[in-house]
Amino acid sequence: MGTSITCPNCKHQFVMEDAFAADIEKEMRGKLESEWRKRMDVLQTEKQQLAQQRQLIEQQRQAQEEELNKRLLLEKEKMQESLAAHIRRQMAADFENQLRMLQQTNQEQEERLKTARQQELEFLRKEQELRNREEELEIAMQKKILEARNQLTEVIRKEEAERSQLRETEFQLRMREMEKQLEDQRRLAEEMKRRAEQGSTQLQGEIQELALEEMLKQAFPFDTVTEVGKGVKGADCIQTIRNQFGQECGKIIYESKRTKDFSRDWVEKLKADMRSQGADVAILVTQAMPKDMDRFGERDGIWICSFAEVKALALVLRDGVIKIAGALKSQENKGDKMHMLYNYLTSSEFAEQWKAIREGFLAMKLSIQKEREAMEKLWKAREKQLEKVLLNAAHIKGSVEGIAGNDSVDLKLLEDTAEALLPGPSDSGPLFDK
Repeated sequence: MGTSITCPNCKHQFVMEDAFAADIEKEMRGKLESEWRKRMDVLQTEKQQLAQQRQLIEQQRQAQEEELNKRLLLEKEKMQESLAAHIRRQMAADFENQLRMLQQTNQEQEERLKTARQQELEFLRKEQELRNREEELEIAMQKKILEARNQLTEVIRKEEAERSQLRETEFQLRMREMEKQLEDQRRLAEEMKRRAEQGSTQLQGEIQELALEEMLKQAFPFDTVTEVGKGVKGADCIQTIRNQFGQECGKIIYESKRTKDFSRDWVEKLKADMRSQGADVAILVTQAMPKDMDRFGERDGIWICSFAEVKALALVLRDGVIKIAGALKSQENKGDKMHMLYNYLTSSEFAEQWKAIREGFLAMKLSIQKEREAMEKLWKAREKQLEKVLLNAAHIKGSVEGIAGNDSVDLKLLEDTAEALLPGPSDSGPLFDK
């Protein structure tokens, strides 16, 4: 069983460990969802960057292909020009040979014609080889471009796979870290539950002491609440009272008891502790009150109260200690202080400060007046609307009762007592008190 806590307002009981576990689980789920959203945003950004890189690579590839095509065209034109010049030179030589052959015999002419045919065939063969070489060169360039593209694609694919693997690994580590934290919190909650179930009288007393110290620290942040260690003779804690200027005004010592029976020895012990500590007031916080006391009170100079009453009692006693200390302090150098106070009240600094306070007061008063007028207008409009609704409801109720009878249908908008308090349609008074 967990530690049950009862709500002071609605009296609903709930288990403290379940509330802690639910809050921790909700917080961890929020962290996981936030981390997941961040990871998705990072992945989307990296995808956009990868698309931009791919577009840039495609543009570079197109530029390289255009450059290669230009180079091939230039080389082709150069080779065609070289071949044309070579052909022209060859043809000129052939014409000269033919002129010489005309001057020679027919046999020589036939031989030279045969030689010319052979040279022409050689030229055609060389031209065909040149074309084949150009085609092979173009094929080789296309292969190199394709290989470079494939290599670049493979590199990009590997990099993307490595990044995805890295992100997946990091996400898995984060998930395991979150699971470890959840498991630790679950173990801590189970340990707290086990310790709470083991509760002994000493543990209950220590819990009340800690709760008392925490309540005093929260209720009086300007004061110093000091815990008296275990085994040290004295009360459970000491509250050093300080005023708004940080000046020490006195001390209140607290003794906490959480047993079923009250003992008179507690009062004598606390009185001795108050004298030894030099405290002004001593408060005994006990679960079991004396038989002749049903609420807080004073007994032999010691204030006795329950844990529910200690905050209010401490507030009253602390205020009394501060007032006594202020009264004693005001008696010191009374004549000089009166002279200084008169000079301050008649100075321009006090006049300007009071003027600023008065201006702020007037501004606040004007603002409140404007808000009151606006709210009165709003209330008047709502009163008219409510009167209209009630009047129409009364008409409908009368029509239905005239048809179906009085006991057939319940059409009351409010209870009888509330309807009696509301004015009728003929009343001119307001529906609400302002």
